[in-house]
Amino acid sequence: MSILVRIPTPLRSLTGGADEVFASGSTVAEIVDDLETKHPGLRERLLDAKGVRRFINLYVGEEDIRFLDGLRTAVKDGDQISIVPAVAGGA
Repeated sequence: MSILVRIPTPLRSLTGGADEVFASGSTVAEIVDDLETKHPGLRERLLDAKGVRRFINLYVGEEDIRFLDGLRTAVKDGDQISIVPAVAGGA
């Protein structure tokens, strides 16, 4: 199954400039593995030893996977995953 993954600007150097790529898998973890195969370096930018990096948010549709099943969150045809770097700061 092919899932559309939206890539934020800071990671597009790893996808040849593409803002959207397709990956295969039935869970978010499998999608990340497939992304790493196709675009080496993405996994280490998304995950650390504990799971999803602190300043990275992964959404399936409009749901943050931290409030679902984390990396075990199931995906199906037609789903979209968005990689969203956390933004902090301001006054």
